[in-house]
Amino acid sequence: MTNRLAHAQSLYLRKHAENPIDWWPWCDEALATAKAENKPIFLSIGYSSCHWCTVMEGEAFSDLAVAEYMNANFLPIKVDREERPDIDSIYMQALQMMSGQGGWPLNVFLSPEDLVPFYAGTYFPLEPRYNRPGFLQVLEALRRYYDTEKEDLRDRKAVILQSLLTAAALQTDATQAAQAQELLRRGWETSTGIITPNQYGNSFPMIPYTELALRGTRFNFSSPYNSQEICTQRGLDLALGGIYDHVAGGFHRYTVDPTWTVPHFEKMLYDNGQIVEFLANLWSAGIQEPAFTRAVAGTIEWLQREMTAPQGYFYAAQDADSFSNPGETEPEEGAFYVWSYTELEALLAPTELAELQQEFTVTANGNFEGKNVLQRRNRGLLSTTVETALDKLFTARYGTAPDALETFPPARDNQEAKTLNWPGRIPSVTDTKMIVAWNSLMISGLARAAAVFQEPLYFEMATRAANFILEHQFVNGRFHRLNYECKPSIIAQSEDYALFIKALLDLQTCVPEQRFWLEKAIALQTEFNEFLWSVELGGYFNTASDASQDLIVRERSYADNATPSANGVAIANLVRLALLTDDLHYLDLAEQGLKAFNSVMQQAPQACPSLFTALDWYHNCTLIRSTTEQIKLLIPKYLPTAVFSVVSNLPAGSVGLVCQGLKCLAPSESIEQMLEQVQQSQNRG
Repeated sequence: MTNRLAHAQSLYLRKHAENPIDWWPWCDEALATAKAENKPIFLSIGYSSCHWCTVMEGEAFSDLAVAEYMNANFLPIKVDREERPDIDSIYMQALQMMSGQGGWPLNVFLSPEDLVPFYAGTYFPLEPRYNRPGFLQVLEALRRYYDTEKEDLRDRKAVILQSLLTAAALQTDATQAAQAQELLRRGWETSTGIITPNQYGNSFPMIPYTELALRGTRFNFSSPYNSQEICTQRGLDLALGGIYDHVAGGFHRYTVDPTWTVPHFEKMLYDNGQIVEFLANLWSAGIQEPAFTRAVAGTIEWLQREMTAPQGYFYAAQDADSFSNPGETEPEEGAFYVWSYTELEALLAPTELAELQQEFTVTANGNFEGKNVLQRRNRGLLSTTVETALDKLFTARYGTAPDALETFPPARDNQEAKTLNWPGRIPSVTDTKMIVAWNSLMISGLARAAAVFQEPLYFEMATRAANFILEHQFVNGRFHRLNYECKPSIIAQSEDYALFIKALLDLQTCVPEQRFWLEKAIALQTEFNEFLWSVELGGYFNTASDASQDLIVRERSYADNATPSANGVAIANLVRLALLTDDLHYLDLAEQGLKAFNSVMQQAPQACPSLFTALDWYHNCTLIRSTTEQIKLLIPKYLPTAVFSVVSNLPAGSVGLVCQGLKCLAPSESIEQMLEQVQQSQNRG
């Protein structure tokens, strides 16, 4: 028997459709019912490829005793954080205030009359373990607290709500030009320190930090860090490490060790888009390691083969877990990706296995639960023998040789994964929804890779996805965030606007002689300003003015997480638009945005690298006016605060004009002089 989630569009919600818990989606009826029945709300937030969300679904949420108590004493609501990042952001902040840590699944208990949280946690085991109480114990204790400790409950909620409101308001301060370079240096140094290799903990891509660190390589900052070496090492860790799928392309979410060896195996679109852009930028900055081009090409092949819908948009994610055989009841983490030594002996010729062991961390004992995650030992090109061995592993995994497999259909749920006749291994489940923000990150990555590596296919894939969004994500003139099977859903949020406008501007950079992508960016920026700009405070709210009635606070996100912050990207976009349109209103908004978040940048530079990227754009922005032919020579170079404009009426004897913000330099008489002016302009501080 199924519950209300059976007909949800979200794969994550549908995964809970057969739970005995009487789940509701987040909706007005659910909130009203909780209030009318005086039931505290149990709000559980996660996403489809979240491993511990899957574990909790199979344990606590499938337990009959838990369900009986939950249904009688709480109103349970399930939210897909990829559908509603605004709800997730508010209650994740509450969890961090209460416990000092965060993560998913995010489980929060709310008062029904005002939706203010009074307790929150992440994974709750069914039985007491891992120094955590059993879930039923938690439910019983919290219902008892809710019924008997009204005064303490009221005081506790008041503190939490005040903290959320204070965090949302921020303190506004001015960014003086004289202070900007020192502030930028602090932000750069903080981010560079964060991505400096260490010997502890998990290893995450952290691309917003790496991008800021790479930007700083063009400055002569006094610092103990060599940012070029550190950025190069981050690129090598990504392209050589077990986080990259060396057999079939694509990057996993992170590794569970500091050596970049054993990944948490899900593949997220947002990581792959950002990593492709970063590796392309490394290459354009002169750090031309062959492993970078191999990783970019392999990732885009994976994207085209497994993550691209027939309509041209990109799917959201692939799970970490998969089935080894159809008879299993629960999927196993990494089963699709790892190799036992006996498998390798059976699949490869002795010479191939020997060379594979020289190049990769392959042993009889393995490095992950007795099996092998492939991690490269050396830089440089792989030999033909090793590439042949990897092709054989690809064929074993997919049942078809790589040069004969153009597309690989997604397994849309566990049932499809176990019942369809796969020619190779059973694949992980793919979440096939289209998320504008994540597609935008991939479009930007493809656009940059197309410009740097001069690959027309990359640009073609980017434009197909962008055109799908332009043609299908507007309903009654309003931009929408999601698409399920060509049906748009949910009003767009700030990250959707900001990242798609950036993607449109990145496409414009590839074809500066056209204005199509620029005009689309201008139109979308107008809507963004109308519905999400904060006139009183500056910066952009997470949610539109007409789509935030069910939120206890209206946030303006500034912190970077796995994806860059909406406000950091949006402010940089405003500077780019000002240069490309000569409309200084955009520059005024950018200045207001930087003032709005200046106190955050001063006090917590570790939280907001994308805001420092925006600050770099604001103070070092450069407009290059030249012919199409000259601009095409400059586009592949690493010019992180430059935009291009094609003109035909240049002064006699000149090849181009370089403008620094609101002033232009003397006309350039050669491409070398123009490039020298551009480099100087981007370092002027």
